[in-house]
Amino acid sequence: MKDKNLTIQILTPEGSLFTGTADAVFLPGVVSPFEVLPGHAPIISALEAGEIRVVGAAEGEREQRFPVLGGVVKVKDNAITVCAEIA
Repeated sequence: MKDKNLTIQILTPEGSLFTGTADAVFLPGVVSPFEVLPGHAPIISALEAGEIRVVGAAEGEREQRFPVLGGVVKVKDNAITVCAEIA
């Protein structure tokens, strides 16, 4: 599945914080932190305070970090949508 990328959009009450592609995304789930890779099963999860880490594709393997106070994430068909309050 390395030939596929994830698309991710991080939304906040103030507007869109980030839109792009990634090889992997790490999220601070309320039960435990988890990683999303291409082909991940559909999921909706609450997020706790922590950091969203976006690794990959669009930034030449660079990692970008976004601190959040909490929120919710939906993953389906290699598309990730995060609605979060930023720190």
